[in-house]
Amino acid sequence: MAINLTKGQRISLTKEDASLSRIMVGLGWDPVQSNSGGGLLKSLFNSQPDIDCDASVFMLNANDKLENNKHVVYFGNLKSADGSISHMGDNLTGDGDGDDEQIMVNLSMVPQNMQKLVFVVNIYDCIKRRQHFGLIQNAFIRIVNLDNNKELIRFNLTDQYSNMTALTVGELYRHGSEWKFMAVGQGSKDTSLGDMARRYK
Repeated sequence: MAINLTKGQRISLTKEDASLSRIMVGLGWDPVQSNSGGGLLKSLFNSQPDIDCDASVFMLNANDKLENNKHVVYFGNLKSADGSISHMGDNLTGDGDGDDEQIMVNLSMVPQNMQKLVFVVNIYDCIKRRQHFGLIQNAFIRIVNLDNNKELIRFNLTDQYSNMTALTVGELYRHGSEWKFMAVGQGSKDTSLGDMARRYK
């Protein structure tokens, strides 16, 4: 049974199973449904563009720095140069149950100089579309052991993120010989993935 984390909580993924290597990081969210009823208001709400949330990963060195843009894995760069991280592609709407985007990580292949993997979500074209995370509900991140398909941990983001246009969801980081995960759930007003990346340069 998966361990449910709260914001700020840390847990070791490899302390109980040192052989853990291949994991899937699933991220999901749903658009808030309109309660405006019928008529003109409902028509106007439904005419709004879909909220396109994009999940990405920053690969950071021991100084928590992003050495170059090749260490950003996202819908425009689906695989890290070393082959340790693979993004399974962009979901444009967030509709449907379960994971909206999935990222595969082979922990044994992550280069030793990469100490932390930061998982973030931002809203594509948020300024033009006037969208923010107050329009999103049921956001979560979960980690699954791909060798047995067992869900190890889940973190449901329950804070209010109105007017926030980007989220740092969680971090995978080295601690000695272990890999640990921290549930972050921190919102920001960064308006693009580039804005978020600049925080680590």
